Amino acid sequence: MADLKDIEFKELLEAIVKIDNIEDCRLFLDDLLTRQEAESLSQRVHAANLLLSGKTYVEVNEETKISSATLARVNKCLKYGKGYNKILKK
Repeated sequence: MADLKDIEFKELLEAIVKIDNIEDCRLFLDDLLTRQEAESLSQRVHAANLLLSGKTYVEVNEETKISSATLARVNKCLKYGKGYNKILKK
């Protein structure tokens, strides 16, 4: 039997792929996330875009005020992960 957390995560993914425009995405995320959670996710995506554009750690940190640990994780995901690169380079 599948783990409940797996089922819940799959339900989240299925809901996300149903979104087909920015306004619906904004409405869904407004309901789903707290303001702080949305800001945190937004910072990570912005930091990833800045790193992809060639900005240095220092430049990204100055612009985003993201923690060094989070920035390191974003950078690691850009180098070894698949999600940021696949989605942000579209």
